[in-house]
Amino acid sequence: MAQYGSFQDTVTLSNGVKMPQFGFGTVFIREPMIRWAIQNGLRNIDTATDYANDETIGEEEVGMAIKNCGLPREDVFVTTKVWNSSHGYEETLKAFEVSRKALQLDYIDLYLIHWPCPLYDKYIDTWKALEKLYKEGLVRAIGVSNFMPEWIERIKNECEILPMVNQMECHLFYQQRDVLEYCRANGIQMEAYSPMAHGKINDSFLVQSIAKKYGKTCSQIAIRFLYQEKICFIPRSTKESRILEYMDSFDFCLEEEDMQILRSLSTAKGRIGEDPYVFNELKNLKEQIAEREANKK
Repeated sequence: MAQYGSFQDTVTLSNGVKMPQFGFGTVFIREPMIRWAIQNGLRNIDTATDYANDETIGEEEVGMAIKNCGLPREDVFVTTKVWNSSHGYEETLKAFEVSRKALQLDYIDLYLIHWPCPLYDKYIDTWKALEKLYKEGLVRAIGVSNFMPEWIERIKNECEILPMVNQMECHLFYQQRDVLEYCRANGIQMEAYSPMAHGKINDSFLVQSIAKKYGKTCSQIAIRFLYQEKICFIPRSTKESRILEYMDSFDFCLEEEDMQILRSLSTAKGRIGEDPYVFNELKNLKEQIAEREANKK
């Protein structure tokens, strides 16, 4: 059967860096599964300072997976993020070194501001720290996560470099078309987290109908939709079979009629994650882990 693209296809960021369109989200995922994903062809590995589990920090799991996967470092595109409690110029520079040490890497491919924390109002200072890291060659690309156009406009007006990526909650029920169009107009690559809407795509009659038409699963329809919209995406799973299912989304092409139907599913009430206008969590990582441990007792 003819292939319509590949799970190893890349997009080219505004600075010329090639970024794999299909990524792997690693929140709470352990090293063996991350290593398996890399060894089976996924090259865009997404982590963050706060992706911790009960025993280790998420970045450490990613670092071990890269070290043990048997591939050259340059073959794996690694994204991590500065957490809210590290906003500020000097604080961000320190947080980056902590992340780099945990990942055991000389450089990071993409470094993002995880949340804007507009009430905290330090993201401009944080961005200037990212610009410094980029100019020094410690990161290959810099970007933001959960940023609305108004906050990117501030960066455009007060800083030197425009974000190369904006990672947002984006799935069939919450496509954020206004943010997508803004990013397209400004040469910013959109990247989708929670592309499966926490499994809710499987409950949609319309998605089920389109999946039946193509002989695919609802998850594969969701992946294919983002791929054809030229949006990067970072699904996550602890099951190898599920990841293989996602990877099997490149032997068909959604017709424009079905793309329009899928575009129509997006609503303002479709958000399933935090609202970036009010999310302002500033607890440090040790406090978060301590709370998780206390809640288990």
